[in-house]
Amino acid sequence: MPKETGRKAIAQNRRARHEYDILDTYEAGVVLTGTEVKSLRHGRASLVDGFAQVENGEVWLHAVHIPEYTEGTWTNHAPRRKRKLLLHRSEIEKLVGKTKEGGLTLVPLSLYWKDGRAKIEIALARGRKSYDKRHALAEKDAKREMARIMGRQAKGRHS
Repeated sequence: MPKETGRKAIAQNRRARHEYDILDTYEAGVVLTGTEVKSLRHGRASLVDGFAQVENGEVWLHAVHIPEYTEGTWTNHAPRRKRKLLLHRSEIEKLVGKTKEGGLTLVPLSLYWKDGRAKIEIALARGRKSYDKRHALAEKDAKREMARIMGRQAKGRHS
């Protein structure tokens, strides 16, 4: 069987980009059990309530939902168990310093396959206030409207 290559998305956390200001991103491997891998191969996972913490020099992913594998037996996994993330020691030390700073948290952005291995993109993020969210939405709408107008002008239709 040929080895998998490329990147294939499993799950995205779109809400995280709205709720937080993303300061830095990291790619980490995830320690999984066999039934978790099979469940992910079916493309089922949810990152919505997930977060990561540094505990005793290791990074752990909490509250990420990977549903039980339907054909699994008594060896099936707990859907919301905490999972270890694989990062370089220097990255972990940076994260320890930044998260102790206060106001910063580790949020999962996406879960994907990369060359046959499960990877997760985590972000060092600062929570947004509600007025920041409204400002970001207004900015996004303005950019979309500008793109729409520019597209019409390029096609020769003015309105």
